[in-house]
Amino acid sequence: MDVNQVLESTLSPDASTRQNAEQQLSQAAEADFAAYLTTLAHELANDGAQTHIRQAAGVALKNTLDSRDYRRLLQMRHRWHETGPAVRNGVKELALKSLSTNDSRAGQSAAQFVAAIAAADLPRNEWPDLMVALVSNVGEGADHLKQSSLATIGYIAESEDVELRESLMQHSNAILTAVVQGARKEEANPDVRYAAVEALSNSIDFVRTNFENEGERNYIMQVICEATQSDDSRIQAGAYACLNRIMGLYYEKMRFYMEKALFGLTIMGMKSQEEDVAKLATEFWCTVCEEEISIEDDNELARQEGASESRLLFNFARVASREVVPVLLELLAQQDEDAGDEDYNISRAAYQCLQLFSQAIDGEIVQLVLGFVEQNLRNEDWHYRDAAVSAFGAMMEGPDEKVLDPLVKQALPVLISMMDDSVVQVKDSAAYALGRICESVPDSIDPQIHLPSLIVALFTGLSSNPKMANSCCWALMNLADRFAGEPGCQVNPLSAQFQGSIDHLLVVTQISQTDNQLRMAAYEVLNVFVSNSANDSLPVVAKLSEVVLQRLEDTVPMQQQIVSVDDKNTLEEIQTSLTTVLQSIIQRLELEIKPQSDQIMHTMIQILNTVGPKSSVPDSVFGTIGSLSTSLDRDFNKYMEGFAPYLYNALGNMEEIGLCSMGIGLVSDIARSIGELCQPYCDNFMNYLLSNLSNSDFNSQLRPAILQCFGDIAQAISGSFEKYLGTVVQVLVAAANATQIETNFETIDYIISLGEGIMDAWGGIILALKQGKAETLKPHIEPIFNYLSQIAQSQNRSESLMRATMGVIGDLADTFPQGEYANYFQSSWMLTLIKDVRTNRDYQQRTHETARWAREQVKQQSVNASAQMS
Repeated sequence: MDVNQVLESTLSPDASTRQNAEQQLSQAAEADFAAYLTTLAHELANDGAQTHIRQAAGVALKNTLDSRDYRRLLQMRHRWHETGPAVRNGVKELALKSLSTNDSRAGQSAAQFVAAIAAADLPRNEWPDLMVALVSNVGEGADHLKQSSLATIGYIAESEDVELRESLMQHSNAILTAVVQGARKEEANPDVRYAAVEALSNSIDFVRTNFENEGERNYIMQVICEATQSDDSRIQAGAYACLNRIMGLYYEKMRFYMEKALFGLTIMGMKSQEEDVAKLATEFWCTVCEEEISIEDDNELARQEGASESRLLFNFARVASREVVPVLLELLAQQDEDAGDEDYNISRAAYQCLQLFSQAIDGEIVQLVLGFVEQNLRNEDWHYRDAAVSAFGAMMEGPDEKVLDPLVKQALPVLISMMDDSVVQVKDSAAYALGRICESVPDSIDPQIHLPSLIVALFTGLSSNPKMANSCCWALMNLADRFAGEPGCQVNPLSAQFQGSIDHLLVVTQISQTDNQLRMAAYEVLNVFVSNSANDSLPVVAKLSEVVLQRLEDTVPMQQQIVSVDDKNTLEEIQTSLTTVLQSIIQRLELEIKPQSDQIMHTMIQILNTVGPKSSVPDSVFGTIGSLSTSLDRDFNKYMEGFAPYLYNALGNMEEIGLCSMGIGLVSDIARSIGELCQPYCDNFMNYLLSNLSNSDFNSQLRPAILQCFGDIAQAISGSFEKYLGTVVQVLVAAANATQIETNFETIDYIISLGEGIMDAWGGIILALKQGKAETLKPHIEPIFNYLSQIAQSQNRSESLMRATMGVIGDLADTFPQGEYANYFQSSWMLTLIKDVRTNRDYQQRTHETARWAREQVKQQSVNASAQMS
């Protein structure tokens, strides 16, 4: 393999060339990992090589130790640690040598690779000299070595790996010394100083011990505050980013610094002509508001629980509001008329900050904003008109609704009229402000006075310009949610407007010249209107189903007309939107959809037959079919023979993980709907599901859903599940063992989800075998109680896990009512677990009821056991 040629090909703009090169690298790594590492490390360290080749070598090396998938990451690190120490040490030496290169881009690539090794080795104490070497480089090295070493420290420090962060604690003094030394104003090289400020920002949260020391804290804050005054805007922005992190982590230490420096520095930063600096200075006040909102929430909860202690609240936002809010209002007027929806500029940062101030200081925001709004709503400069409208919408969350109510009622006619403004940006902001009103103070909208003109204005805006699509649609969806009434109500305030709204949306989505973004947004609104329709609008919904189905059928032959990627994407978006609307129609009509079910299934299968691989359309098709199965219940069985092959293909499709996930969920839906009628298909279902679980490459995030699916299948086929019991129990025991690994930030959600899947599976199995096949459960009682005991001792809990656990305890006790397992049920950990769930104030009523029921079943165990003994 010509390594230079292959590395160059990994950077090719041609996808096939790039993929072929990546495959060659992968094969080389598999064939001889040690040689692969050594070869690439030499190429990275080769000062005679071209920059892009060295960069590509660094990326390839980093990718041997870095993955977003946690299981894959563990496998990579295991392979690294299984490689001989001589090879690993040689690679490390070459990586450190590469940091000293004069080629800054190669140095950055080397920094990322060193950080990847550090994440694998430092928690195992296998590279104890690394941080010493990096700190020494910063203190004594040439400027380019200082810069790359500081970048390495920054990359290591920004990792979210819990074990790595814990291992860095022992190096906190050395790290802090290095980064603060590089960030001082005495550092003449701006690139070095910038790298140091970046590394300092990433290091802030694990130097807590240093920050507790007043002298060290004062020096750190001095260095950062001086950095905000640098002539280099990168350093200024990095310093404000540091202050944001510090405020979020050490709020309780900030009173002195706010009074002495930060108040003035951040307002000065907000007024900077450099947008990145102004944004980060503005975000500092976002952080202040977020912290103070959180503190007030925590203190209110503590008061409700009768706690005497509370968190310190300095009211920085309230004290500073008279100085900061006027600056934010001026920044709102710095809109960029060419900005896209995803662009985050200073105007949008100011809007976000103003929203947070509104929540942090409540009603005090009104007087600070109202004068600006009144003064500028009719301003000839559209920037200020837009800022005024935006400012009014930004304060809708925070002040009491009684305070906002008269203001909103007075402003609504003005805001509605501004939907006719000559500038599209103003119209868009007016639509968004109306959406904020619908979301936060909906009771101020009078259905008789405001609703008709409001709907007309929003639909007119929706049709007038694609740039307004998102804001108008969001406002319309909030409006539909607000006026939906109680579920199943006969009439709601939307009823009078419903037919006209549907007609308008159908026109917008049908016009061939309609921008595709606008079309998709309009379909989303249609979806929400259907979901929130009253019973008197169901005939309109039924009629709509015919239109949607026809449009779906019309898309099928379009597959043959695709000539470009854009054509393909557009068609897929249309099909996805239509199937999603159809799903809402099915859910709303329920059994009334039955006359059209044949046509629906025929169309869905036509689409599955015509879409290509790697398409998102089958996901929405499966969702629609799932809703149809729920609506038809047992009558869905008539479609199973024809549809089952498509479902099997989805279950076995590990390359398209979204489709496989939908397939697993659909098996559960179908099992719940048709019950024992699914038995002819269960062998195939179980084979695919078990095969996925046994495949090491299968996405671990889907494992909990498969376990839950076992429970649904068991409940559907009752005693017939016995044939699968032995195999499934082995899987559940293995899964229970997997939940005992030490959790970290990246794995805790998965472990909890896995526990929920285990409990759902056992719950379904116990209910399935309870009548007539209870004896088959007896050999497996011990692993059930072992896992229940494990849950009782674990802190990794969720309400749904606890509710499922209570259900399993109660069902198990009810299955064996004679008290033969009373010794398990009377265990202290069991009684404590039930009590904890039953008395947890954060849990919902149905969870408490399940726990109370479980407690009664457990009590009965004791009574019946005593009766048997007597």
